[in-house]
Amino acid sequence: MSGDAPKFSEKDLRQWKLIADFRARLEAQAKDYPHHPSWQDRQRRLEQFDYLSLFLLALVNPVVRTLRAVSAASQLQRVQAEVCTRAASLGSLSEAQHLLDPRLLEKLVESLSQQIPGPTPKDPRQAWQEWLARDSSIFQATSRMFWAQYGAGKPGQPNHAVRFHVSFHLWDDKPAQVAVTPGKVCERKVWRAQWQPGAMYVGDRYFAEDYKVFGQLKQLGCGFVLRLRDEAVVQVEEDLPLSAADQKAGILSDQWVRLGCKKRYRTDRLRVICVRKPSGTIMRLVTNLPPEHMSCRDIQTVYRRRWQIECFFRWIKCLLGCRHWLAQSPGGVATQLLLAVIAGLLLQLVLGRRPNQRLWERAQLYLMGWATLDELMSAVHQALEKAGSKKL
Repeated sequence: MSGDAPKFSEKDLRQWKLIADFRARLEAQAKDYPHHPSWQDRQRRLEQFDYLSLFLLALVNPVVRTLRAVSAASQLQRVQAEVCTRAASLGSLSEAQHLLDPRLLEKLVESLSQQIPGPTPKDPRQAWQEWLARDSSIFQATSRMFWAQYGAGKPGQPNHAVRFHVSFHLWDDKPAQVAVTPGKVCERKVWRAQWQPGAMYVGDRYFAEDYKVFGQLKQLGCGFVLRLRDEAVVQVEEDLPLSAADQKAGILSDQWVRLGCKKRYRTDRLRVICVRKPSGTIMRLVTNLPPEHMSCRDIQTVYRRRWQIECFFRWIKCLLGCRHWLAQSPGGVATQLLLAVIAGLLLQLVLGRRPNQRLWERAQLYLMGWATLDELMSAVHQALEKAGSKKL
C-alpha cells in the first residue's frame, strides 16, 4: 500500500453504517432549520428523518427500487430497528416528498464536503488547488414529470429532463455546492445564486456567453477561467510574450483584450489565451488573472482538469442508481439526487476516495450480508493500492 493511503482496521469498518451515520448528521444539521408544519402533526406516523433514511436505503440497496418496495421493506423488523421507527405506508411515502425542503440536504452536502480532507499537495504553489469547476448535467425524466419539460423531442412528444448543477473542487475531488432544477432552468442563473466571494471558477463556453458575468465576478473578488465561443469578437490591446515551454505545450498566444463587437458593449480588460488541443482544434480561454498571478501553463492545466466534473456526473449516474426515479415530484427528484451525493460523500469520508464500481458492488454485498468484513476490507485495500500506484 502507498505511504499516503489511509489504513483501516476492523473497528473502523464496523462503524461503516451509512444510514445510521447519515441520520446522526442529518439530525444535527436540522436542529436550527425550519421544517414544514405538517411534520409536527401528532397524527403523522412517518417522521421526516425516517422518510429520508428509508429513501437512502433504497439507493444503497439494489433490491429496493421503488416506493412500493420501500414501504414493504419498512415492515421488516431489522429495518425498523436500524432505519426507521415504524412501518411506512405507500401513501405516507408519496406524500412526504412534497413536504421536504431539499435545501436541508443541500446544506448537509456542503457540511460533509467540508469534512473531507484534501490530499497533501506536493507543490503548495500549484495554482489549481483552490479552483471550482462549474457545470450541470441532464438526467432524463419521465413523461409524467410534466414540470420537467425541456426542449423538443419527437413530434408531439416533448423531452423531459432534470438538471443537476454542481460546483466541484478540482483538488479535493468532491462537490462543494449542488442544486437541482428542471432542465430548462438557466445554468448561469443558478450559478449566480451560488457565487462565493473570493472563489475561483472554471467553466465551459456556456458560462462565457453573458459578458456581464465577467464584471460581476470581478466585483466579488472572484477569479475565473472560462472558454470563449468560437464566434466571440476579440479586440486585442496587447500581446504578451510566450516562453519556449508555453509554445511547446500548444499555447499560441497570450493577450490583453476587450470582448465585444461594439464599443458600448465591450468588456473591461481581460486576458485571453489561445491553446491548440491535441486534436488540432483551437480554443480560447478568458480570465481576469494577470500573468504574475497565473501563467499560461497553469490556466491550461486548470481548464484541462475541469474534466473531473464530467467524471463525477458519470459516477453519480452509473454507480448510485440515479437512472430510476423513486419519486416524480420536483422535491422527490431533488431528494434522490442529493441523497446520492450524500451517500458518496459518506463513503468518501471512510475510504478517503470515491469508490469505483467494483468496490461499490462489494460494499452493497457487505451491507446485504453476502460479503464478509474481511472480503470488504480486502477490496478496500486493493482499491487504495491501485489508486496509490497511479499517483505521481
